[in-house]
Amino acid sequence: MSMNELTSRPRQEAGNHADVLRLSDVGPEQVAPVLLRYGLTMQRVPPGEKIAGSFWGDEEAGLIGNRLLVRPDTPLHSILHEACHYVCMDKARREGLHTDAGGDYDEENAVCFLQIILADHIDPLGRQRMFEDMDRWGYTFRLGSAQAWFERDAVDASTWLLEKQLIDEHNQPRWRLRQD
Repeated sequence: MSMNELTSRPRQEAGNHADVLRLSDVGPEQVAPVLLRYGLTMQRVPPGEKIAGSFWGDEEAGLIGNRLLVRPDTPLHSILHEACHYVCMDKARREGLHTDAGGDYDEENAVCFLQIILADHIDPLGRQRMFEDMDRWGYTFRLGSAQAWFERDAVDASTWLLEKQLIDEHNQPRWRLRQD
């Protein structure tokens, strides 16, 4: 995770985690179709077992190749964040992907922007709840909240996504992977 406009703290340092939406709150059938549009498959891990490919550990989503590993207690924001790393990374990094998505500041900002957009495609998540869950989990933005960043300070992130042809001019996903 980058430290430009935003940062994220590991789970043990972040805020109140009981109040974020998790996979078990919406069901995999709400999330899997969004992931599949990008060629990602959801691999479910039994409750309490370690999630392979998880950068942060605990209940955070894991990423190995085109597999997104999750448990019922995995937060939806984590699922979408890791999925968006997969979408935003170049093809060479996707081919060798295991746990650490890498990327630079601009890409990290784009990942956060895209995860907010994709939240609108998962019922009952939506953009507003994504803002709240990102803030609760400990994502931090220089304007004080995910919503303030998205609405007033994320032009660089949306421009990056437009240039990579990952969103359209209306901030809607194009449902394709970065190609360069």
